[in-house]
Amino acid sequence: MRREVNLKVDMVAAGTHGRKVVRPMTPRFITIHATENPTADARQHSLALKHGALRSGKSPHGNRIGYLIWHFTVDEHQAIQHMPTNEQGEHADFDGPGNRLSIGIEMCENRGSNLRATVERTAKLTAIIMLRNGIPLSNVVPHYHWPRRGKHPPNKNCPHFLMDNGRPGPKWRAFLSRVDYYRRMLEH
Repeated sequence: MRREVNLKVDMVAAGTHGRKVVRPMTPRFITIHATENPTADARQHSLALKHGALRSGKSPHGNRIGYLIWHFTVDEHQAIQHMPTNEQGEHADFDGPGNRLSIGIEMCENRGSNLRATVERTAKLTAIIMLRNGIPLSNVVPHYHWPRRGKHPPNKNCPHFLMDNGRPGPKWRAFLSRVDYYRRMLEH
């Protein structure tokens, strides 16, 4: 299964852009996102992160470092790791527990890609990360889980294609069942 995930490591250099401040973390959650970017696959997101192209908003509730960064980006062909899983990212809820305690995984949804393959690869990667970090299935959450202070609505409809009417429902539960299936496979 690890081979099927096709994990590449392409770290943003420590001390630059999204890793200009390295903040240690003991991960307790995994947060699942959708890029909402129809033009970029995992490699293109990796390049954007490495070149500091993904800046955070200028609102008073913007993130702590001025750049967005997450741990993994997944597309139909591969998963790319951008930062160590024991460092805090900037992907969920500004200075809240979503950033301070969770590993962020972004799913690509670029035009012409196979979204079903991306979701399956993400479920496999999530199962691997759960086992490596002792994270229970109950702590695999959508971005929606983390309210964003100062935003309306506070809970983002993300990953939108796994939400039902803007909230976790049957589609999210189906994703979690795939993650749990792969977790059980890895444990045997």
